[in-house]
Amino acid sequence: MNAHALLQESMKAPSARPDRAAAFAPACVGNVGVGFDILGHSMAGAGDRAEVRRIDEPTVRIAAIHGGVELPTDPRANTAGMALLSLRKALGLHHGFELTLHKGIALGSGMAGSAASCVAALVAANALLEKPLSREALYGFALDGEAVASGSRHGDNLGPMLLGGLVLATHDRLLRIPVPADWHCALVHPHYVLETRKARAALAGHYALGEFVAQSANLSLLLAGCYRGEAELVREGLKDVLVEPRRAPLVPNFAQVKQAALDHGALGASISGAGPSVFGWYDRQSDAQAAADAMRAAFADAGLDSDAFVAPIDGPAATLLEAIDGAVA
Repeated sequence: MNAHALLQESMKAPSARPDRAAAFAPACVGNVGVGFDILGHSMAGAGDRAEVRRIDEPTVRIAAIHGGVELPTDPRANTAGMALLSLRKALGLHHGFELTLHKGIALGSGMAGSAASCVAALVAANALLEKPLSREALYGFALDGEAVASGSRHGDNLGPMLLGGLVLATHDRLLRIPVPADWHCALVHPHYVLETRKARAALAGHYALGEFVAQSANLSLLLAGCYRGEAELVREGLKDVLVEPRRAPLVPNFAQVKQAALDHGALGASISGAGPSVFGWYDRQSDAQAAADAMRAAFADAGLDSDAFVAPIDGPAATLLEAIDGAVA
């Protein structure tokens, strides 16, 4: 959607809007192994909250960042700040935004913390527009924000947060993929930081044509399995032959953690996002819970404490918590 169309959409049927809003964006499993930069699913259990206030000054400022993390307060160096700057510019807004972030996702965790801040800020700010935009229309601004953290515009984390569930995110389009309600994910986050840029640097080098063919076949099988609700197709397809082999050395005890996931009946297991978190897919919640405990034990063998999350793959979208004329709780 171009700038003119966005402005027209935002100005239709004007009505009084609140001047403050708060929104929450959940964690995400990025890439899902075989869908590097284009496939991800949201994950209940952790997330970031953003509070946005409309201000008269034509600017974006970050008032505070809570959660015991050190992040830039310069909006151009912050994913959420840059997303709001992009929104203002595209819509030609005369007012600005003041942002407060509450971080609930650890930095460098592979759980999409940078994307969560970005999406939560956009969803809150969107509620302050005269005519809020669709979630799809927010996607481009989210891509601008995510590029601050990773150096590239990719939507594998942003799409699931905006729409919920498993989402195929291309440069211009978001497509939600159906997943059986009883399929669950076990996601284990070791207390270990792996910076996204370092993880992406590990992917430099040459790739064989056969690897691309195999990965394309695996992604196709996974998507077909989701659409058809056939776990065995997913089991055959959820095998990352491109990215996982190059990033595995960056994740402590990865082979043992992955094997623990597979030993408990996983349809497949791999690195979540840039890592170091590891995920497994299951067609039964009980298997996912048992696997999460075993995966934590495997990380413990490497001397690492960890947090485990078990939730449906068809997870939640970012939610608007409150939009009022006054202080946001």
